[in-house]
Amino acid sequence: MIIHRVSEGETVFSIADLYGISVYNLLANNGFSLDETLVAGQTAVIIYPTAVHTVQSGETLLGIARSYGLTLNELYRNNPQLGAQDRISPGEELFISYEDEKLGSTRINGYAYEYVDLDLLRSQQPYLTYLSPFTYGFTPEGNLIDLDDGALINIANQFRTAPLMHLSTLTEGGNFSNELAHDILNNEAAQDNLIEEIVQKMNEKGFRGLDIDFEFLPAEDNLLYPQFIAKCRSRLNPLGYIVITALAPKTSDEQKGLLYEGHLYREIGEASDAVFLMTYEWGYTYGPPMAVAPIQPVRKVIEYALSRIPSEKILMGIPNYGYDWTLPYVSGESRARSISNVEAVDIARRYGDKIEFDNYSQSPHFNYMAEDGREHEVWFEDAESIRQKLLLINEYQLMGAGYWNLMRPFRQNWTVLNNLYNIIKENF
Repeated sequence: MIIHRVSEGETVFSIADLYGISVYNLLANNGFSLDETLVAGQTAVIIYPTAVHTVQSGETLLGIARSYGLTLNELYRNNPQLGAQDRISPGEELFISYEDEKLGSTRINGYAYEYVDLDLLRSQQPYLTYLSPFTYGFTPEGNLIDLDDGALINIANQFRTAPLMHLSTLTEGGNFSNELAHDILNNEAAQDNLIEEIVQKMNEKGFRGLDIDFEFLPAEDNLLYPQFIAKCRSRLNPLGYIVITALAPKTSDEQKGLLYEGHLYREIGEASDAVFLMTYEWGYTYGPPMAVAPIQPVRKVIEYALSRIPSEKILMGIPNYGYDWTLPYVSGESRARSISNVEAVDIARRYGDKIEFDNYSQSPHFNYMAEDGREHEVWFEDAESIRQKLLLINEYQLMGAGYWNLMRPFRQNWTVLNNLYNIIKENF
């Protein structure tokens, strides 16, 4: 795999010619369109096929996959242009295999709100081990608040993606409630009721595990939280369900702040089957302009986690978004706009700005001047920043990664992921 950084004046035709691949290959694996004006500094993923199949009349995708010893999910991963849709035409070219050897196998989770575009969600399923619809809530009495996620679960099941129930203290107002967390963690009867309702709902909807996410937990409850997680696990594991817990991105036991003090890495790691490190949001809505997930801070969180939790239990968080800040940044007043990685490139194209790549954070960024005369600064993810993060899975021998979130398209990400790893699909 080669990740090419576009120079001024290059086109999809010139890049394809430069690397000796078809324009169709370049478009399919990057999500480019034929008439797209490329932006100086943006990335293009170059991968060389070793086998290409031309569809014959009467053939099906499943039949083609089996003839080459592939699963249907593998065929979809090698052909992202299909969008995981079972529609092919005679004469169409399908990529069967590529040159690069994968680093190994991994597990990938992804989060999606119930209103996600279902075609987009479908296109992502071949690359996922787990899907976590976001989010189930509960009352202080331990009554589960349902989620309209039937369509998401149905799509996941079609691709052997294991759906996980995501349980959080998020309120209707969009904030994590430490009061709700405190109430449930200090009420054994409410916990028992909640766990039984979880079991009932998981059986009813066909979930394969529980993903627990209590954020901004008060320090006074930091020992009660792993006890609750262990209680959930002792009830769910015998039924064949796993328990994953989200962790704030800490770098030490003594780290101060409401986001961190309620999460004890060692204790939560022992209580859970796996943990999800929320290694993103260094650059965030109310903060100063910077990379969302700079590689060096991400490394520090992983290395601290490894000192407390076995590597095979750790999923690393990866952001699927960026931010657009209006300058000058004013603490307490400025509010960055969340954007997709594809939208970031569109903005650079619109304003004629070159995308730069910051070596320290291993992240792309650029500045532009809007119509109102205000300068903006944009940080986002591209193929290279994603590759650097995904390589950490192999370097640290992690269980895998999880994407926050699946609501926006980013085809290059899936192409890079597929080039580096085989995706583990749980047995059904």
